[in-house]
Amino acid sequence: MSDEDGYFGVSVAATYDESSAEMFEPTVVDPAVSVLAELADGGRALELGIGTGRVALPLAGRGVPVHGIELSRAMVDRLRAKPGGDAIDVTIGDFATVRVDGTFSVAYLVFNTIMNLTTQAEQVACFRNVAAHLEPGGRFVIEVMVPELRKLPAGQEIVPFHVSPTRWAFDAYDVATQAMSSNYVEVVDGRGSYRSIPFRYVWPAELDLMAQLAGMRLRDRWAGWAGEPFTSESERHVSVWEKPADD
Repeated sequence: MSDEDGYFGVSVAATYDESSAEMFEPTVVDPAVSVLAELADGGRALELGIGTGRVALPLAGRGVPVHGIELSRAMVDRLRAKPGGDAIDVTIGDFATVRVDGTFSVAYLVFNTIMNLTTQAEQVACFRNVAAHLEPGGRFVIEVMVPELRKLPAGQEIVPFHVSPTRWAFDAYDVATQAMSSNYVEVVDGRGSYRSIPFRYVWPAELDLMAQLAGMRLRDRWAGWAGEPFTSESERHVSVWEKPADD
């Protein structure tokens, strides 16, 4: 995973909550927290890429002990500044490889964060790292987009997702390597800025194979946290893999 200062350093952390405000709405957060609390079933939860605590704080508020892994100290500083943030243990490091003490009933990666691992090898390592942290019967949950390649006419590599008088945002795809980037251009007080964040998009079936390599099996796949059926038209999925109870 890339160095924290390159993509999620102080300047990004300072405005992260505001720039992703729609993801902090209770109508978005509450269904995810309800599912994760049910899967935790009285046990501990491990959040990979805990960020500023969008999910961890309300999950902890439901009585679920949460431990986080996060590469960016600046994002953790924002978490610590929030009510209840000091009560959540966070390990600084790469969630594909870093180990923490104890085992967990559920581990989770939300809001496309699995794509922050920009190689297939790193994504496979993440599944193996999670499996090593889960108790027998534990679950691993990922919320991630379905790659939007159907929006690409032949020869096109760009999918815009935000256009306004002062802000433009688009994803760039390389279909040969599954590399992509999210790019942002913003004009404030007549001055422009540009930011690009690299990702690696990943298909549902590919994730299932990664889980199999880590000794887990698919338990559920939905189009959202409310348990909507996943279909060929779904733009994202919430997938749950399970570590065998007799492992």
